[in-house]
Amino acid sequence: MYDLLSGITVIEVSSFVASPTIGLYLAQFGAEVIRVDQIGGGQDFKRWPLTSDGHSLSWENLNRAKRSLALDFTKPEGRELLTQLIRNVGILVTNLPVSGFLAHDKLAEGREDLITVRVMGWPDGAIALDYTANAVVGYPALTGPEHDPAPTNHVLPAWDLLTGAYGAFALVSAIRRRELTGKGSEVRLPLTDIAMGSSANLGRVAEVLHDGRDRERLGNGVYGTIGRDFITADGIRVMIVAINERQWLGLVRALGLQDGLATIEARLGVSFTGDDGVRFKNRDAIYALIAATIAELSHAELAARLDKHGVTHGPYKTMPEAVADPRLVGENPMFAPSNDNPSGFAYPAAGAFATFPGLDRLPPAPAPILGADTGGVLARHLALDPEAIARLIDAGIVGTPS
Repeated sequence: MYDLLSGITVIEVSSFVASPTIGLYLAQFGAEVIRVDQIGGGQDFKRWPLTSDGHSLSWENLNRAKRSLALDFTKPEGRELLTQLIRNVGILVTNLPVSGFLAHDKLAEGREDLITVRVMGWPDGAIALDYTANAVVGYPALTGPEHDPAPTNHVLPAWDLLTGAYGAFALVSAIRRRELTGKGSEVRLPLTDIAMGSSANLGRVAEVLHDGRDRERLGNGVYGTIGRDFITADGIRVMIVAINERQWLGLVRALGLQDGLATIEARLGVSFTGDDGVRFKNRDAIYALIAATIAELSHAELAARLDKHGVTHGPYKTMPEAVADPRLVGENPMFAPSNDNPSGFAYPAAGAFATFPGLDRLPPAPAPILGADTGGVLARHLALDPEAIARLIDAGIVGTPS
């Protein structure tokens, strides 16, 4: 964590991944993020993975460093309380519908410079999730075994995470605009736009329109360059990518491929030097040569050769193996012990991903207990006294820690 956004307070009314990620990133950089949930927990409060006693490790980690306010959205008094809180604070992050009780235009009637960042499914308000957005933009058609035509979903919710990062960036931009002009903003972030726009930025839309067809499926191969998985003599599967000429030449030297490649070039009437496209078009012959060479080497021998020649590589690992890797977790300064988690389970937790040399990196703060900050939030941002807060608790409009 870093103390770079102190002085900024954000109300977050959200669930699942994309919208909470916006708040998480802001909190990791020092903003006060107040997560507002239904009393007893919202629809993601028990989302898997769970501890043995039912605490969501997903909720616990997506809500680190935030404050928690619990209230009853089903009661008009609860909705009115939330409305006033949002207007007083002036910044809202949500994935609730455009036309609901948190519609920007309604809220802005009491706060003209209100900023709302809203995660959506489709631009027209139709529902979508990361997994359905991924399906419609075509990536599952390219994912999976090379000769299996069935679409294969990616288990990583990439569009959710990109939306979270883009949403945090958009929010900071909207704050900058408000500082310069005094004007508020509603920022709408449809998952399908994030997915299709990101695809377009990678050239995929132009590619399809230019070629009139989709790419072929490559399995674990990398499009447009030499990159694929190979198996060592001791059975370790390794991903190797030669993304540029320097790495290609390093790979050739590391594996002693010069004579074998010369034979292939003579047979095919091509030159692999200086042309990644020619190498990619003739990848099957190159891969066969690489695979045969690597099959004679242990993983330790292969890694030493590739490291010596500056070639990018990495063995495939399970998540348990990755967690046990000191370079990734144990000795990684991004991680720090987290012993005060609501679940009661102590483990290393991730803080801000960015490194600012010369700035103190604060350890990741735990997620709040649901409703733990109810009294403090109401007192600070709505100027309610203890008696008024007690009455709201007694009436079941706001909740106590649970």
